Amino acid sequence: MNRAVKCRIEPNKGQIALFSKTFGCCRFLYNRMLTDRLTAVMTGEYVRTTPTKYKKDYPWLKEVDSLALCNVKLHLDEAFRKHRTENGIGHPRYKAKHHSRQSYTTNLVNNNIRLEGKKLRLPKAGQVRIRVHREIPEEWKLKSVTVSKEASGKYYASILYEVPESESQAEGKDGENMTLADRIYICDCGNVMDRDVNAAINIRQEAMRLKSLVNS
Repeated sequence: MNRAVKCRIEPNKGQIALFSKTFGCCRFLYNRMLTDRLTAVMTGEYVRTTPTKYKKDYPWLKEVDSLALCNVKLHLDEAFRKHRTENGIGHPRYKAKHHSRQSYTTNLVNNNIRLEGKKLRLPKAGQVRIRVHREIPEEWKLKSVTVSKEASGKYYASILYEVPESESQAEGKDGENMTLADRIYICDCGNVMDRDVNAAINIRQEAMRLKSLVNS
């Protein structure tokens, strides 16, 4: 089972510039690949969309984490898969500069990502200051990290771990025992969700319940 731990990070000026460049490169690559894929659908021609191909035409893509670019392709492939297999899912949409989520995902390869005390080592960025509000068990295996910038201007790292099955069954975190520092809600059933999303769902369900009582 996988679990994500979302933590606030405090990048320096150089790291902020790198993150901004990586967000932009990922957005550009996604849109470029999407254009080529849609063109191929209309023309019936086969097109090979890989980050390596685009690096030849756009050398500045080499300046950011290569794994972040690889994940762009995976995300686009998944969007097309959902379009083909799930009813009501349209074609993938282009990512706008000022309206799309600013984030990128990188994967653990050869110990390139490490959580060392108050520092998170990331490819290209080096050691980034991080606020970890819970102790991470040694048995948890780090798999990937998603770096994001919120509308508030704050930066976060969502660290994905592979958790032993026995441990995941024994632990589920009660919402009543959560503190403000706990951003991820873990239900006894195994569901893992951002606490704000969970709260929004609960509010919506309560509103629907009250509405049904008024109309009954």
